[in-house]
Amino acid sequence: MENKKRLRVGILFGGRSGEHEVSLASAASVIRALDAEKYEAVPIGITKDGRWLVGAAAQRMTEPKALPELLKSGERVVLPPDPSASALVPLGNSGGAQPSVKVDVIFPVLHGTFGEDGTVQGLLDLAGVPYVGSGVLGSSVGMDKDVQKRLFRDAKIPIVEFLAIPRHDWETNRVKILVAIKKKFKFPLFVKPATLGSSVGMTRVGEAAELPGAMDLAAEFALKIMVERAIRGREIEVAVLGNDEPRASVPGEIIPHREYYDYAAKYLESGSQIQIPAKLSKKQVTQFQEYAIRGYRSIECAGMARVDFFLERGTNKIYINEINTIPGFTSISMYPKMWEASGIPYTELISRLIELALEQHAEKSRTKYSIELPAGAGGALEG
Repeated sequence: MENKKRLRVGILFGGRSGEHEVSLASAASVIRALDAEKYEAVPIGITKDGRWLVGAAAQRMTEPKALPELLKSGERVVLPPDPSASALVPLGNSGGAQPSVKVDVIFPVLHGTFGEDGTVQGLLDLAGVPYVGSGVLGSSVGMDKDVQKRLFRDAKIPIVEFLAIPRHDWETNRVKILVAIKKKFKFPLFVKPATLGSSVGMTRVGEAAELPGAMDLAAEFALKIMVERAIRGREIEVAVLGNDEPRASVPGEIIPHREYYDYAAKYLESGSQIQIPAKLSKKQVTQFQEYAIRGYRSIECAGMARVDFFLERGTNKIYINEINTIPGFTSISMYPKMWEASGIPYTELISRLIELALEQHAEKSRTKYSIELPAGAGGALEG
């Protein structure tokens, strides 16, 4: 029987955001679980200063322990925004010894700014390379908590009361901004960067004296600051998978060992628990899944996303919090675990995401971007 050629999957990891280390853990898990009969992993690292690197023999760089080393000593490459190239080409002092690295599809395992926000997706579109996950619009909106909340509101999905404050306004009108926040909200409240994930730069503010410091911290990480009413409740998450006909997983629940699920609780400490499926009524499960799909469609996601909610204690009201278009992707991360509980194992999930990427690329390729004029019709455009 003829052997079918394996697809070369570029695993894009690292990046310039504050979630660089989280990305390495996710990429290592994806590489380890990739179906070796169907795919060949090609790790592509992005350093914290933005350099793109591959191993001297990229096809052999499939061991997770090799990823940090690749970021230190890999060969510099660049992806030209030219669809005729279809490869990463050598850059710098390689002297041309390093051949071009061809890939059939890219799996961006990047979190945060310059990876999850539409910037890399735009480059991949220009290069004509298929990629896993949402396109430029869905990715950029998914990264902007202010814009996505406004779209959720238009889609009639309940959101928590919030204010979005440009960093420039905060830095030039501090007193006015503080007055506006205190007028709109009661304490406690949350302050966080509007365009970053993993709870980086987020502060729970219990009293007015803590507010300026929290605003300054958030302003270090984004051009826009989010202020939200604190919700006392449960943190429920739903995984969504698909392009035009997305599916929602069973909901899961994060039970933090801290008062709330911050960066330390997520990545630096043990003790937080996950419960999949979450203990919810059938009616609640249906509502979470319906809101998840509606939110996914409202910001034009594709491929995958994790949709995060609050279930308020006392009122049992459901509030959508945010959408993560490139969720954590280790084998024990919520997104894969929720699909595993819904009947799709980790390796199969990765394969399905690659298939969705190729389907989405084929669908984009059907779109016309110019008009073919009949011979002699050019004169009509003169003047």
